[in-house]
Amino acid sequence: MPKLKTLLVHPDPEVRAALRDVLEEVAFVQVLGEAVTAFEALEMLESIPYGVFFVGVDLPGDASGIEMAQMLAGRKHKPALVFISDSESQAYAAFELGATDYLLWPPAPGRMARTVDRLQNFKTRFREVPPPSPYTADDAEPDDPDDEQTVQLPLPEEEQDSFLAALKAAWNQTRRPEIDKLAVNQDGRTILIPYDQIIFVEAFEDYSYVHTANQKYLSSYRLKNLEDRLEPHRFFRVHRKYLVNLDMVTEIASMPGSNFMLRTAGRTRIELPISRRRIAELKKIIGL
Repeated sequence: MPKLKTLLVHPDPEVRAALRDVLEEVAFVQVLGEAVTAFEALEMLESIPYGVFFVGVDLPGDASGIEMAQMLAGRKHKPALVFISDSESQAYAAFELGATDYLLWPPAPGRMARTVDRLQNFKTRFREVPPPSPYTADDAEPDDPDDEQTVQLPLPEEEQDSFLAALKAAWNQTRRPEIDKLAVNQDGRTILIPYDQIIFVEAFEDYSYVHTANQKYLSSYRLKNLEDRLEPHRFFRVHRKYLVNLDMVTEIASMPGSNFMLRTAGRTRIELPISRRRIAELKKIIGL
C-alpha cells in the first residue's frame, strides 16, 4: 500500500532529526526530504507529490509556515499540514487554514500518537496525483470511418480579416465577465481587493506582494501574470520588480546619475525606482 510521502520543514536540524526518529516507526509514512524555508518546500512539492508537511510556524525568509499554508490553500491536491511550535499563539490561524494538527514542541508523552491517528484519517481521503504519462502513437484511437473529420479549405485572402473579426466577436461574447478585483488568501479567507485600492505590486520569487494603503498581501500570482491582467486598468511595469497603479502616482523625481524615482499617494509616501529603459515609455503614457 502506498505510503504518505512526508516533508520536514523546520529550521532546527535537531527537530528534524527527532521527527525522523519518531516517524520511522509509523508504517504508513515515508519521510522523503527536508527543507528549511517555505519556498524550498513549495519547490520540492512541484516535483514530489507530498502527502504530509511537518512545518514549523516560524520559518526563516520572507514567508512563515502560516503564510505557506495560505499559498497552498487554493490547491486541489494539497498535503496535510502538521504545524510545530513552542507556543499556542498561532494555533487558531493554523486550524482556520485547515491544519491537520498543531504540535507544541517538544510534544508531551503520548501526544504524537494523536497526530498519527489524525494522519491515518487523512490518508483515507488523500489521493496522490499521478504523473502524466507520455503520449505515444499507440495511444491514438484506430481510424473509424464514422468519426467526424476536419475538412480544411483554403480561405481567400480578402475574406481572412472579416473571418478573424467575426471569430474574435464570438469569443468575446462567450468569455466570462471579469470583475475589477483581485482575489488573495489571507488567514484562511479569500479577500477581494478592488484594483483601484492597489498601490503597487512587488515581485517576490515565484509569488508577489500586493500593496494597498493599509496592508500588503502575499499572492500566488507571478508579477508577469498580474502585469497582463492589470495593464488594461492603468497599471505600468516601472521596474522588473514593481508594477504600479498610475492613478496613485503623485510625482516622478529625478535622482543623481540620470535615475528616476516614482512617488505614490497614501498616508505613507512610497518611493519606487524606475528603470532607465522604461522611463521614456512612462513619460509617453502620461504625456510628458
